[in-house]
Amino acid sequence: MSVAVDTVAPVRAGRFLSALNPLAKLAAVIPATVLLVFVRDLTTPLVFLVLAYAVLLVGARWTPQLAGILVLAVPLGIAIIGCGFSLWADASRVDTTPVVLQIGEWKLFAGALAIGFATALRLGAIITLALLSGLTTTGADLVRAMVQQLRVPYRIGYTALAAFRFVPCFAHELDLIRQAHRVRGAHGGRGPFAAAARALGYVVPLLAGAIRHAERVALAMDARAFGAYDDRTERYDVPFRTRDTLFVLAFWVASAAIFLSLFPWGIA
Repeated sequence: MSVAVDTVAPVRAGRFLSALNPLAKLAAVIPATVLLVFVRDLTTPLVFLVLAYAVLLVGARWTPQLAGILVLAVPLGIAIIGCGFSLWADASRVDTTPVVLQIGEWKLFAGALAIGFATALRLGAIITLALLSGLTTTGADLVRAMVQQLRVPYRIGYTALAAFRFVPCFAHELDLIRQAHRVRGAHGGRGPFAAAARALGYVVPLLAGAIRHAERVALAMDARAFGAYDDRTERYDVPFRTRDTLFVLAFWVASAAIFLSLFPWGIA
């Protein structure tokens, strides 16, 4: 009797972004992300921000995390960074623009607001483009794709993944250490100096826990003969399909159309 084994990555809950190859989502946004660093206008990053929002709304599963990021975190971050950079801008370079706000001798010019919010929108667009991959890709699938398509040595890929997975373990360990200190009454008082002293007290037990965890992971990897052979059998494949190529090409065409139509470098 023969048993059919499906070696293709299982379909994850979500929309089309979750089903794409992780490398396709990275390759699609890299050119736009790099070029956005060099634009200085308001319109171009705003258009890419709208494009990234549209792709996320259509292609990603709507979760409280995604809603919080798109509805609250990104707009609030853009507003705070934009106001901050507006106040930081050199007023002598924009004093020919209209005055938006005046308090005594201090003036806020429209040019300073434009500079501040252009920077904030640029950062917001770059971060939102990165979310296309970050919110719809698991670390394990990204490592599998890098090993299978980019030929990254699996010893490097899976070691990096194991190190990345230390982070939630450290967070859990830190929470246990804090609870243990509270049970023993080692509060230390209030204020920034007491908080700094408490943080220093967490370092040694956290480091000891990290060493124990690293030893257990190393033993588990040795027991599974990790690194003993040149190749490693994968649980399932993360193929680069035709739809991945089409997504990359479509995003590149859309990005090129936006840049060519707006041409934010002012030498058209």
